Amino acid sequence: MPYNERSKTISQGIERSPNRAMFYGLGYTKEDFDNPMIGVANGHSTITPCNAGIQPLAEIAVAAIKEAGANPQIFGVPTISDGMAMGTEGMKYSLISREVIADCVETTVQGQWMDGVLVLGGCDKNKPGGMIGIVRANVPAIYVYGGTIKPGKWKGEDLSVISAFEAVGAIKAGRMSQEDFEGIERNACPTTGACGGMYTANTMSSSFEALGMALFYSSTMTNVDQEKKDSTAESARVLVEAVKKGLKPRDLVTRKSVENAIALVMATGGSTNAVLHYLAICHAAEVEWTLDDFERVRRKIPVICDLKPSGKYMAVDLHKAGGIPQVLKILLNAGLLHGDCMTITGRTLAEELESVPDAPPADQDVIRPIDQALYPEGHLAILRGNLAPEGSVAKITGLKSTSITGPARVFDDEQSAMDAIQSDQIRPGDVLVLRYLGPRGGPGMPEMLAPTSAIIGRGLGDKVGLITDGRFSGGSWGMLVGHVTPEAFDGGPIALVQEGDSITIDAPTQLLQLNVDQAELDKRAAAWRQPEARYKSGVLSKYSQLATSASKGAVSG
Repeated sequence: MPYNERSKTISQGIERSPNRAMFYGLGYTKEDFDNPMIGVANGHSTITPCNAGIQPLAEIAVAAIKEAGANPQIFGVPTISDGMAMGTEGMKYSLISREVIADCVETTVQGQWMDGVLVLGGCDKNKPGGMIGIVRANVPAIYVYGGTIKPGKWKGEDLSVISAFEAVGAIKAGRMSQEDFEGIERNACPTTGACGGMYTANTMSSSFEALGMALFYSSTMTNVDQEKKDSTAESARVLVEAVKKGLKPRDLVTRKSVENAIALVMATGGSTNAVLHYLAICHAAEVEWTLDDFERVRRKIPVICDLKPSGKYMAVDLHKAGGIPQVLKILLNAGLLHGDCMTITGRTLAEELESVPDAPPADQDVIRPIDQALYPEGHLAILRGNLAPEGSVAKITGLKSTSITGPARVFDDEQSAMDAIQSDQIRPGDVLVLRYLGPRGGPGMPEMLAPTSAIIGRGLGDKVGLITDGRFSGGSWGMLVGHVTPEAFDGGPIALVQEGDSITIDAPTQLLQLNVDQAELDKRAAAWRQPEARYKSGVLSKYSQLATSASKGAVSG
């Protein structure tokens, strides 16, 4: 049976002689036209350490696909370095890059009639962008993460790039020496690989193991170790077999498998961005999934991994303790996963977990037993109230208190907030409001890592609140509420907040409330006018016009 049902459209028949002529120019033989064409979406880039080690993996994938009897076709996908763009206008392009990557994967796979695709990515938006493209194209596919970075070291402490962000606030507050500041800067990123805590890159790649779209253990391997190369080759072989079996992404990405993925995100203390990205993935896969589903999963899944940013350990420590399969096995044994979900290997999740021990090694405390969980419920809470009638997302781990009521400190852009934080204008008990930073208003829903890190660096992490219609980095922690919807640009209640208004954030009751009389709010709403769009042309303008609400995934199509 031929396994090139799609690619034969452009490689066989008299009319396709010109096509074959071009293939011959690439070194193909006549026999190759009977074999499947497998795309390799290559996210290699020397923009960022997250992606700079991907090219060797792409070459390994190409070789393994050839060895398995298929034709590899490599093509490029872009990346934005969230870490480098953070706190600048460049950050507005980050979420948009998710859409661009998805479009690149879908366009190339469909335009070239590929029979399957292996997507290789590193930095944050590479994962959801690649997965959205995968489920849109719906040809057999596998995701290969470029791997995490190894921890940096300074004076015996593990470092990540988040350490450098927090050091900015610390040195400006006089809480850090110049020696330590420079030492952290020079040592935070010692190798290639994506940011090393359970930040967005590792959150999404880990969840893909639970989703059934990536091989076990692959998400916690470092980029530079041999096992990552071996896993990449095995991923390529598994993909070729999936092509032969006709195993398509929408056979795997279902409501039940998405629930498994979100359960894993909750258990590991993952990034708030998982909420936004899984809404987008489900939209593309035509899987019914809403903010209420995240809350439903949160209430039954405990946090059992002690991982940064709010915890102690890095992704490499999780790997040594048994990796994502160990976490999944604990959840499965507790009846908290759908073990009958199919995976890219052609085996169910439960079958894949059969060889995984029931408990992690006794000499570690990265992964906890269910009855010794760090928190009894998940950490990503969906808050509503008169400030967020369509919902918002709060990350509530690592805090002494999960409630605050205080005066609003209102900023219509990120830099104004940064200036206030750095000039010591923010006091304990304040609630910062950063607005006009949503999908349409930002545009691009930039991440607020710079201000949240500055708050942490100044020792205010558990003393102030911050709400925004923008996003947070996976490395952010504190009393933070993002994805506030409707956004300010669309006249959401966050646009009506005035300096000094009382705001309540209460995670236990899932409340985000502006403590102002409704009659006054109605008066403010009547006087509100939508601001002029910040960009008149280019991709930012296009995204601003197309983007849906964050409560729907902030998708552009």
